[in-house]
Amino acid sequence: MDNKKAFIFGYSKRSTFLTKELQKQGFNVIIVVSEQDSYDKAKEHGYLDIIKLDMTDDDALERLDVAEIDYLVCVMEDSHFNVFLTLSLKSLFPKSKIIALSDSFHVTQKLKMAGAYKVIDLYQVSANRIYNILNKPVATKLITNLLSSEHKLSIREIDIPKNSFLHDIKVNDFNFAKYGIILVGMIDRRLSEQFLFITSGLEHSLDRGDMLVCIGYDDDLDRFERYVSSSYIKGVK
Repeated sequence: MDNKKAFIFGYSKRSTFLTKELQKQGFNVIIVVSEQDSYDKAKEHGYLDIIKLDMTDDDALERLDVAEIDYLVCVMEDSHFNVFLTLSLKSLFPKSKIIALSDSFHVTQKLKMAGAYKVIDLYQVSANRIYNILNKPVATKLITNLLSSEHKLSIREIDIPKNSFLHDIKVNDFNFAKYGIILVGMIDRRLSEQFLFITSGLEHSLDRGDMLVCIGYDDDLDRFERYVSSSYIKGVK
């Protein structure tokens, strides 16, 4: 992880939280901006690795020191330009992972077609949060407090590998709390690449290739990730 970089294209309220989280995860964050105001704001917030260039110029983008393992994060406020930038970066750096923010279903579809590896749909995230606040205020407050800076909890994506003991176990039958973690959501590869928030028990089975998103302390998450990679654990339920 020490050598992995994250290039953040655009700097605004949309990206400030994201840049801090990436730094916490050990990424070397490089902020790329087109406007002087954005450059000054990033510098004012303490960032030193800032590049100012014309993002419509492919030659300028190509001169960026991007490696295949690096992440390219498109967070431009103009959604149309975000799609354009995703297309350009995919063409210039086809093996790098591009993550893009979206504020609507239509923009999400365009970003996926443009080659984004992952799209964070702000509308969907907000809608689910509003739903939880209205319908599960206690649980929402609990999770919000747990994830505050006063607690050393993390959110982690955990892939279910081939031969994992979790294969064919129903989500509703598995006791995640036994391992000290909370299952927030998952991607069921058999259904789609759509992220599913876990608001109630799911009847379908887990499969190799599925991705779990869990909250927990780092030690518990590390331990559970090792369990997930095991072919058999006695009394897993």
